[in-house]
Amino acid sequence: MATEGAKSATGPLSGIRIVEFAGLGPTPFAAMLLADYGADVLRIDRKGQAGLSPGDGRQDFLNRSRSSIALDLKSADGLALARTLIGKADVLLEGYRPGAMERLQLGPDEALALNSRLIYARMTGWGQSGPLAQKAGHDINYVALTGGLHMMGSAEAPPPVPLNVVGDFGGGGMLVVSGILAALVERQSSGRGQIIDAAMIDGAALLLTQLYAWKAMGFWTSERAANLLDGGAYFYRCYETAEGYVAVGAIEPQFHAALIAGLGLELTDFSDHMNRALWPERSRTLEALFKTRTRDEWIAVFEPLDACVTPVLTQDEAVRHPANISRNVFTGVERAEPNPAPRFSRTPAQIRSAPTLPGQGGYAALKAWGIPDVEIRALVARDSLSAE
Repeated sequence: MATEGAKSATGPLSGIRIVEFAGLGPTPFAAMLLADYGADVLRIDRKGQAGLSPGDGRQDFLNRSRSSIALDLKSADGLALARTLIGKADVLLEGYRPGAMERLQLGPDEALALNSRLIYARMTGWGQSGPLAQKAGHDINYVALTGGLHMMGSAEAPPPVPLNVVGDFGGGGMLVVSGILAALVERQSSGRGQIIDAAMIDGAALLLTQLYAWKAMGFWTSERAANLLDGGAYFYRCYETAEGYVAVGAIEPQFHAALIAGLGLELTDFSDHMNRALWPERSRTLEALFKTRTRDEWIAVFEPLDACVTPVLTQDEAVRHPANISRNVFTGVERAEPNPAPRFSRTPAQIRSAPTLPGQGGYAALKAWGIPDVEIRALVARDSLSAE
C-alpha cells in the first residue's frame, strides 16, 4: 500500500470526522488506526511548537493518513476555529494531562454544549482522577504499577525494560480506540455522545486479565521465570544458538513432541512436560543443545515440523521474511512500514497518505470541513493558523 498522495476513504469508518489534539504515543497511534479505518481525522498541532517526532517527521508513521493544522489555541481566533471544528466532529481525541483542555476552555462541558453527539475521548496515563492523576509517567511506570513488569524477566536480575507496546499502545491506544468504536455504536440508538476516560494503567491491567486469573487459580506464582509464559518452561522461551536466537512456543503435547523430535531427543525422557519441577534441568539441557548449531541451521531442521519454533528476527530481517512478504505485513523493505490491520472484506483499511508535518494538508482539510476560504485566509493572515 503506497503512502504517497492522499486517497479517498474506503474503510468502515468512512464519513466519521475526528478532531485530534496532537500528542505522543497512544494518542497518535489511536488516531492513525482510526484514520486507516477511513475516518476523516484532522490533527491540531500547536502553532509555534516544534513537531513532536524525535526525528524526521516525514518518517513518523504514527502521523500517516491524516491532515494537520497548526493552531494558536491561546488566541481568540484559534479558539473559535477549534470550537467550530468540534461542533462539526463525531469524535474529539486528546491526550493531555487532566485539566489541560478545561484550561483551554475546550473541556467536555464546553465541547458537549457545542455538540451533544460528540464522543469526547481522553487518553491519559493515570486516569482523570485518583492520587496520581497529575503525576508524570511513562509506559514502564504503568506496567510496573499494575504488576505486569514484575512478571517479566529472569529471577536473578531486575525486570527488563519493556518495549512501550503494553502500556502505550496496547493498554492505551487500543483501549481508547475500542472505547470510541463502542461509543459510536451506542450513539446510533441514543443519539447522544459521551466522555471516554481511557487510562494506560487501566489498559495495562486489563491486558493482564488471564495472568490474574491464573494467579487466582494457583497456576501462576509471583516468582519470575518460574511460570508457563515467563521463560520458566523449557518449551516456552528463547534460546541462544551458535549465532542468533530462536523462540520456542511448544506448549501443547503435539507441539512439544515435535520439538523434542527436532532436537533429536527421546520423548520418553521428556514426559510429564507440565511438571514445573522438571523445567530447570530440561532448560539447561536445551540451552547446551541449541548452542551446537546456528539459528538458521536450527530453523532449517524445524521447517518441516509443527513445533512452534521460529527465528528471533531483527527489524531488517523481519521485513524480508517470506511469511511477512507473502501476507503484506509491511509496505516494503527499504522503507518498511506496518500495514493497517485487521483486514476487512468489503471496506478495506488503507494508508491514505504519508505522515504529515504540522500544518500539512490543513488548508484542503478545513475547506472539506466547511470552513470558508476567506476565513481560512484571514486566520493565516492574523498568524493564528498555519495550514498548507
